[in-house]
Amino acid sequence: MNLLQKKFRPVEFIIEQLIKSVSFVSFAVIILIFLFVFREALPIFSQKEKTVPKEELQTGSYGEEPTIDLQNQTSNLDNQSKNKDEATIKNLLGNEWQPVGLEPKYGLRPLFLGSLKVTFIALIIGAPLAILAAIFSSLFAPKKIKEFIKPSIELLSSFPSVVIGFFALVTLATFLQNIFGYTFRLNAFVGGIAMAIAIIPIIYTITEDALNAVPKYYSEASLALGASKWQTALFVVVPAATPGIFAALLLGFGRAFGETMIVLMATGNAALNSLNIFDPVRTLSATIGAEMAEVVFGDVHYSVLFFIGSLLFIITFIINAIAEFYVRAKLMKRFRGE
Repeated sequence: MNLLQKKFRPVEFIIEQLIKSVSFVSFAVIILIFLFVFREALPIFSQKEKTVPKEELQTGSYGEEPTIDLQNQTSNLDNQSKNKDEATIKNLLGNEWQPVGLEPKYGLRPLFLGSLKVTFIALIIGAPLAILAAIFSSLFAPKKIKEFIKPSIELLSSFPSVVIGFFALVTLATFLQNIFGYTFRLNAFVGGIAMAIAIIPIIYTITEDALNAVPKYYSEASLALGASKWQTALFVVVPAATPGIFAALLLGFGRAFGETMIVLMATGNAALNSLNIFDPVRTLSATIGAEMAEVVFGDVHYSVLFFIGSLLFIITFIINAIAEFYVRAKLMKRFRGE
């Protein structure tokens, strides 16, 4: 009998097959979700004639007879009020989001602009705090303080987004309005700060992992040449971990761009095509959360909402793929000296 032959262990085999099965099921569920969302978004460019119901065309007041012949009025106004409720490329690239009415407008520009505004505000505020916290806990903090800082920051990731949104809605919005004195209590600035609270844990965790992955001889060689701890951290360790830090920023961007509850509660939900950070905004994800429950099944509006969901899927998938397969691979090649 070959002594190097692997011994069969039933328990280990069962656990291994169970892990494979769970992984396969998870992957299959994700693929099915993708297919469902894309399928529901496919009819978006189909044209449907929308006619105003006869009940809405009567000119008499409630409980009274119409003042003119209903049949003639209906035939005349039917010819004038037929409206093609369609989501063409021109309509989707418009500047107005007004999905209800005789002439629905499905302009995605204000929604996309609102998502970008909130996301960039969150990154500008949350990313420096998370990166500096990771540098301090990884390179400077004593062991006891590090054991306190790391769990405390990562504990934020367990907070439900609705709790952060409620805090921004009730407390943070009033506090910031009293300080800055802007007009609208709920706006992109409030939503961005609340979103920064949500993305700090993920940026912190990945950045710290990237800093800890830098080989120790990098910092030891720098210190041996007479550099201080701060010089070693800023000019040796951080540049070496740059791909990992960039991956953390990309994942933070994806997390903020696809968030729903925080922006739904803290941004004012007004689809304004404005660059002012103190104006209310409406994001892509908040639009789905606010309107999906009331939309008519199979309508053009319904398909447009699924099209927005498809855009969010594609954007977040591309960002996560770049962070995982390109940036991290580049980081590992740098450490291997390739």
